[in-house]
Amino acid sequence: MSDERAGEGDLDAVVSAVLTGSRLLVSIAARSLGSVDEAVTLPQFRMLVVLAGRGEAKLVTLAEALDVNPSTAMRMADRLAGANLVVRATNPGNRRESLIRLSVEGRRIVDEVTARRSAEIEKIVSRLSRDQRQALVRAMAAFNEAGGEPPAAAHPLGWPSL
Repeated sequence: MSDERAGEGDLDAVVSAVLTGSRLLVSIAARSLGSVDEAVTLPQFRMLVVLAGRGEAKLVTLAEALDVNPSTAMRMADRLAGANLVVRATNPGNRRESLIRLSVEGRRIVDEVTARRSAEIEKIVSRLSRDQRQALVRAMAAFNEAGGEPPAAAHPLGWPSL
């Protein structure tokens, strides 16, 4: 087998491993979110996380951060406001803009879901040997860097403010 073909096989193995790992992480995220009494969808939770990282934000800024159109962000914000998870207010500097921030309950949900997710990941990682954990840290750091993702330590919630 040529070096080029071996590299392709290696790439396939890495992609397969990352897809499997991402399936596990999505499962952990879904279980963590499912533990919350309130019915919050994953996209709505993403909005809560963005607000947790930014504080208060304009609707258009949230739409850009979530990569959705403003009308979708507006509907999400309306649902979250209806559930008392965010507070919407008119921007005093521009009355045509809405400013959105987490409510106390919204912050509680973000903190609770993040804590559950961290605990479940910790349980899994604790099953690895010290050498495996160190290798995982190096591999994930390289993967995150290649993808342009800043280290989680820069984000107390483990999620960037997007």
